Amino acid sequence: MPRHGNFVLAALLALGATYARSQEVLDQIAARVENDIILLSEVRTLSKYQMLVDGKSETDGAILDRLIDQWIVRSEADTARFPHPAHVEIAHGVEHLQASFASPEEYQARKKQSGLSDKEIDRMVAGQLYLSNYLDSRFRPAVQVSAKQVEDFYQEAVVPRAKTHNQKPPALDASREYIQEALTQRGINEQADVWLKESRGRLHVEKFLKENGK
Repeated sequence: MPRHGNFVLAALLALGATYARSQEVLDQIAARVENDIILLSEVRTLSKYQMLVDGKSETDGAILDRLIDQWIVRSEADTARFPHPAHVEIAHGVEHLQASFASPEEYQARKKQSGLSDKEIDRMVAGQLYLSNYLDSRFRPAVQVSAKQVEDFYQEAVVPRAKTHNQKPPALDASREYIQEALTQRGINEQADVWLKESRGRLHVEKFLKENGK
């Protein structure tokens, strides 16, 4: 995820001293991964993004583990010179995020609660797209979904869900493409989890983050 930004120093010495002290606290090293570092500010930013998306965030320790996984994916993607998402794709990603809320007002309220700016949200969405696009390109070709798997998913998930909501289930043919993609994404996630677990075992990681809460 994005590195800490550069800030303009306050003109007054008193404000400058206060700012410097706050930066020392904010930009502690949370972990060292190989020859790179993950900053406490990155943990805080991802925590805010989780608050925006889900209305809650994980513990700092869990977020740090996610950032280590992201470091693994990003390092391989960068080495492969994988293309970063275009501005239009990032804009669509932000629009999709906003559309996941019941109303624009709810989105704005959650954004205010998270403390993220529009620029920070754009940067987070861009980072997430870069990582997810790379994982998709790496693992999708190896995922095979059979007709039986699609039919089983339809009977075991789609039909019961419709009945729970007192609705008529959609026809299997009308659901096939959606189910195929859902199962493909599941396969991508499963393969990525195995790869990340193996990759973590080969890394030299030092964690400096206290595990006693947020």
